[in-house]
Amino acid sequence: MSNRPPQAKLALQPENVTLDCRASSWQAALDQAAEALTRAELVTASYRDALHAREAQGSTYLGSGIAIPHGTPESRELIHHTGVVLLQFPEGVEWHDGNRVHLLVTIAAAGDEHLDVLRRLTQVLDDDGLAERLPRAESAEAMIALLSKTPVRARLDADTLCLGFPARDRFELALAAAARLRQAECVDVDFVAAINQQEPVALGQGLWLVSATQGVKQPALSLATPERAFSGPRGPVNGVFCIAAQGEAHRDLLARVADLLDRNEGTALVDSDPEGVLARLSGESSTSASARVTLLNAHGLHARPAKVLVQRAREQALPVRVRLLEGDAESVSAASLTKLIGLGARRGQTLVFSADAGHGEAGQRDAEAALAAMVAAVEQGLGESVRPLSESAAPSTPTRAVDESAAPEPFAPDSALPATAASPGLAIAPAYVMRAPSFDYPERARDLPADKQGDAAHQRERLDASLVEARDQLNALIATAKGGDVAEILSMHAEMLDDPELHEAAFEGMRDGLSAEAAWWQAIDTAARAQEVLADRLLAERAADLRDVGRRVLGVLCGVSMPTPPDRPYILVTDDIGPSDVARLDTAQVRGLLTARGGATSHSAILARALGIPAVVGAGARILTVANDEELILDGDLGRVIVAPAAERRDRAELRLKELERLRREAFGSRFEQGRTLDGKRVEIAANLGNTAHAEEAVEHGAEGVGLLRTEFLFMAHPQAPDLDTQIAEYRRAFDALDGRPLVARTLDVGGDKPLPYWPVAAEDNPFLGLRGIRLALTRPDILETQLRALLTAAGDRPLRIMFPMIKDVDEYRRARAIVDALQAEIGAPDVQVGVMIEIPSAALLAPSLAAEVDFFSVGTNDLTQYTLAIDRGHPELSSQADGLHPAVLRLIQMTVDAAHAHGKWVGVCGELGSDAAAVPVLVGLGIDELSVSVRQVPMVKARLRGITLANARLHAETALSQATSQAVRDALEAL
Repeated sequence: MSNRPPQAKLALQPENVTLDCRASSWQAALDQAAEALTRAELVTASYRDALHAREAQGSTYLGSGIAIPHGTPESRELIHHTGVVLLQFPEGVEWHDGNRVHLLVTIAAAGDEHLDVLRRLTQVLDDDGLAERLPRAESAEAMIALLSKTPVRARLDADTLCLGFPARDRFELALAAAARLRQAECVDVDFVAAINQQEPVALGQGLWLVSATQGVKQPALSLATPERAFSGPRGPVNGVFCIAAQGEAHRDLLARVADLLDRNEGTALVDSDPEGVLARLSGESSTSASARVTLLNAHGLHARPAKVLVQRAREQALPVRVRLLEGDAESVSAASLTKLIGLGARRGQTLVFSADAGHGEAGQRDAEAALAAMVAAVEQGLGESVRPLSESAAPSTPTRAVDESAAPEPFAPDSALPATAASPGLAIAPAYVMRAPSFDYPERARDLPADKQGDAAHQRERLDASLVEARDQLNALIATAKGGDVAEILSMHAEMLDDPELHEAAFEGMRDGLSAEAAWWQAIDTAARAQEVLADRLLAERAADLRDVGRRVLGVLCGVSMPTPPDRPYILVTDDIGPSDVARLDTAQVRGLLTARGGATSHSAILARALGIPAVVGAGARILTVANDEELILDGDLGRVIVAPAAERRDRAELRLKELERLRREAFGSRFEQGRTLDGKRVEIAANLGNTAHAEEAVEHGAEGVGLLRTEFLFMAHPQAPDLDTQIAEYRRAFDALDGRPLVARTLDVGGDKPLPYWPVAAEDNPFLGLRGIRLALTRPDILETQLRALLTAAGDRPLRIMFPMIKDVDEYRRARAIVDALQAEIGAPDVQVGVMIEIPSAALLAPSLAAEVDFFSVGTNDLTQYTLAIDRGHPELSSQADGLHPAVLRLIQMTVDAAHAHGKWVGVCGELGSDAAAVPVLVGLGIDELSVSVRQVPMVKARLRGITLANARLHAETALSQATSQAVRDALEAL
């Protein structure tokens, strides 16, 4: 017997089509099909008996003259390869259920691959002429074409909805809906532009409609609803539908909207969640009863269980419809076999049954009885033996199997690999490839070694003990952590260990019979996957932190130690690295960090910068083919790695490294000098801080002040909003350490991407475009007022610069400034300035109106770049293009500086661009007055300033602004 083949998607191939067959009976036709599978070397000859055995269980006739014979579950070991053969019978064969068959689609599939074929076939069965054309097909290609004319399906699902959008009129809602379709890759920018020119059409019940055909990739329907229903000049606004029209495919979506309006249920959409909207648009009315059930059949809703479900539906007193909770909003008749198969439901997905109960008690009873019968049928297996989901294959573990046949090729000597620069610096050293440890444990508690076996209570005790040990390990790492950022993130890991939801999820698995190991990792993996699918980059990247915590506990449970690096200088190469791994690095030995995954904003990248370790991330899986001890050159400034460098290249890198080390020594020795260009132009060099405890370290590194204090970390460190006295003490600590140097404090910048447990924010599809920063703070002016009072009080007579984040226009600034002015009337701090961060393009475009009222600007180049270029800085493929030296970003900075200086105001830069060696002259040439960088970068940025003149800086700026792309900018600057 052959090993079970891997799953593959079945395809219809011309060489597996046999035309003009003849058979005297359906048994003879099955024999011919078995022979065809055997000739194609897909199955053994014994598979013939399996085809007959399956037909004896029930007819495989599908409709429109098509039957789909296949083997029984027990026959999968007879399959050599996944495949399908087609046999045409022009004269037809009388099937045993009385239907006439003209085409056998005979399947050999070890898993549920045949569902793809079934789904595609059911989508063409509504073609009334298909049964007539199949017998007349004269070529294999013509036959496949008849079966492949899959109709274009219009899209409507949770990803095309934009609910609770903070819009002020129906035009903004229309654009939000169009933008959501673009995010879902249903349309392009031409569609959005077309919608922008339209006047929404009133549908009634506060609903409006826009549509366009330009730029449509896939027909789709979006709905944008406001945070709260409002009335505009043309009437009430509960939502705007946006149709991406293409051919006839979108007409079904329009019909659903019309049906909703006919039921007079349009007003219900404004307060609905995605599930509720999809239910309404699927045809479920306010009088509909519904019930859910998880499909447990191993191979999904294929023909045999679907037939059982159809029969049960036809027995009910009311029509029953069904849809997939995880799919679009299309509901189908549960009494239609082809419609049911067309759903493509798989094991683990949720079926939602609905029946219209009407308004009477009898109807309600009939609906409840019908739904109970449908749920019971699914739970009983629809004629098949089923297992609960908890008894499925073990959840994914930290070590994933690799398909050796798909392994990437190793690098040739002296290969250059571009990736994402994450932490500046140059390193030359042998590679140490750190691979994730392998954790070997049984899924079920009964299969553990005797000393670990036991009931759920015993497994819970084992997990509790491991959590305690893991917490002790983290506390030991925190106590010896190198740098405040390291300790801060490890503290967050310790808090993750106390997450009651993780504990409860693990305990639930133990109650189902799982071992402590399997239950814990299942809880971790489920939570991490939930974060990874989020639209928000930062939350998705925190999945790495969660798995890092999970591996630590799993290591304790399994008695597996974490990998130990060699006792020699090395460049660490790994798939991805958790913060606790970074914390364990011996900075005396590790020369650089190189990862296959991760982005420039991941915690590992942040910590590498904090520890001064050059880092390149997102290099791709191929980097893991590097052999241990193979020499690497890692350039954290350019985001480039050289594998096995040639002697000449290595010599050049050695010279450059020695020069960099000399420059660092000199820069550190001159760190207390003022920031000035060679010809005396003053540019203040300040430090970015994530914690007031680091202010003293910033001064020691020569910082002339703090250009960005991220105050949200104070709020994240407390289970409730810190009170006035707590905040005053924390801020005073920074002022004392700065000893008269200015402190720029960014007010609380949290939201959907950085949630606080005591300040819940509704889930948002894209938190970076949602309620965060000053937008969120203004919804709780009491918290903002307390923070501002604490800052003003702690400052005393020392220089305080208050900065508001995520300002889009002067209206938001005025509302926040009014709170400061009211407090100043009471407190009277003598040296206070109030400014805004320029991180939204609208703020840069409106800089003249803002500059007339603010005291200063600080450009947050990280977010400004992301918003301007519409590129997620953590995107695995696009992150390298999110370059702050893009001329579009530089022009926005230039506009900001020009507007500020016209009103006598100063401008700082507090993003990563401020420490980019190539960017420093450009920013100075644009007129930036202050650069705020990470603490360890302060001496080098000052040294870079001392090496340029103002005239040279202006030449750099002019050169950069004249280029068309960020790469052209960097190439042109390198040539200067």
